[in-house]
Amino acid sequence: MTLQKPDLNSAELLEALKWRYAAKLFDASTKISPEIWSALEEALILSPSSYGLQPWKFLVIRDQGLKERLVPLSWNQRQVADCSHYVVFGAKINITSRDVDAWINRMAEVRGVSLESLGVYREWMVKDLVQGPRHDVIHEWAARQCYLALGNFMTSAALLGIDTCPMEGLEPEKYDALLELPDKGFKTVVACAAGYRSGSDKYASLAKVRFKNPDVLEKI
Repeated sequence: MTLQKPDLNSAELLEALKWRYAAKLFDASTKISPEIWSALEEALILSPSSYGLQPWKFLVIRDQGLKERLVPLSWNQRQVADCSHYVVFGAKINITSRDVDAWINRMAEVRGVSLESLGVYREWMVKDLVQGPRHDVIHEWAARQCYLALGNFMTSAALLGIDTCPMEGLEPEKYDALLELPDKGFKTVVACAAGYRSGSDKYASLAKVRFKNPDVLEKI
């Protein structure tokens, strides 16, 4: 089945990206609708990752009490509690051949192919991620995949008119303890608040500052 090409045009894309900023103040009284949030959850799931392996866990936190408990673990930033939905991105602590097999089995199921036909692909992953030098830094590798998902999530949110604020100002180990992530095989990497900006957020009206194109973009 071929999916229909999106009809979003380039002007609409750039408008959404220029509108987006890291919201410092959220309107705590306004919540994201279930329909829009469902689409953003799907955007998280559709995020790209190396090998397609998806070495992550997305914790969607809506419980106000839990969000308040996370504020002091987040440099006392109120975005955590005042946003509509708070997403914590956890990366795999370790990757084993069992993880690779789970992905291969899922691929065979979805695409209707045999496990044997995916054997070479499986061996590539095992040699690289389980047996190769990359395994020594496998959590860091998984963490980089989480940032791919974070970027995809923020862009998707902007296209739907949802504000976000990426959060690295937090204490990962304390997040882990509170959320019991290591028991599930993951560690906190980053988080993202999502909701609607407050009308009193002075940062919303500031001009977006970027280096000039030639300073960061080289055409060869």
